[in-house]
Amino acid sequence: MAKRKDKNRHSFWKRMHFKYRLSILNENTLEEVWKLRVSMFNGIMLYLTSLFILMVVSSVIIISTPLRNYLPGYLDSEIREQAIKTAMQVDSLEQQQHYQEAYLQNIKDIFAGKVQPESKNKVDTVRIAEDDKSLKSTSREKKYRQDYEETEKYNLSSISTSDQAPTEGVTFFRPVRGVVTSHFNASLHRYGLQIAAASDNIVATLEGVVVFAGYDPDAGYILQLQHKNGFISVYKGVSMLLKKTGDKVRTGEAIAIVSRESGDVESNKNKKDKGNKENITAATDRKHVLQFELWYKGSPVNPELYISF
Repeated sequence: MAKRKDKNRHSFWKRMHFKYRLSILNENTLEEVWKLRVSMFNGIMLYLTSLFILMVVSSVIIISTPLRNYLPGYLDSEIREQAIKTAMQVDSLEQQQHYQEAYLQNIKDIFAGKVQPESKNKVDTVRIAEDDKSLKSTSREKKYRQDYEETEKYNLSSISTSDQAPTEGVTFFRPVRGVVTSHFNASLHRYGLQIAAASDNIVATLEGVVVFAGYDPDAGYILQLQHKNGFISVYKGVSMLLKKTGDKVRTGEAIAIVSRESGDVESNKNKKDKGNKENITAATDRKHVLQFELWYKGSPVNPELYISF
């Protein structure tokens, strides 16, 4: 039995290695043109080798080309991210379309008379805020707010002085020649300069229009000029006005004459000399003084930041 199996096995390998001859003959001359000697084993190996090469070439082509995206389970990260974004955009568009359809349907219902334009069931947020006890201010808060508003109503010191006023293209002119005797200090309610003038003429610091020209019992005659870029210049304590309200003035043009602040001290000395009374009056400390202020959009600014005195 064992010999028979060995014989069959030997016979099988013999058939596998048995050479077969494949010849191609010329039909007219019967001459052999091409021949090939191959065994069954060689044919199987050739088939398997060709199949392996074909699979390798196909794999390389699929991996190196976009065809790989069609393989089940394979998806590039960029394509996956793009697919997620596309899905989100589609969802947003569907939701927006739903809102638009609902909006158009409401308009159709209003035109058809099915729905009133103003619904009685709408939410009044203002009324809810008014009815909310937690949002109501107490009497103490109201009194504090009222007192604070009254206190700060005319408090000019709370006005922030604007040192950032634009000066590009603006050339300020010195209103009068002299020495500054009192400087700007908003915290002390000094919103301008006091200048001991060396001359009588007061000139416009910038081109502008006279918006006020009048008399004040405390400051004397006052002149106010409106300039471009929101500037206002104020001249106080003058004795004579050369311009009236509405006049246009140029830079450096004379607009007023400075007053003489008299520091006259009258001392009456009664001296008895043989029954006669003699009055002696000593006049001292006479000088020219101008109070100059510069404002920008309702806030006082330091004139010395823009003008060289």
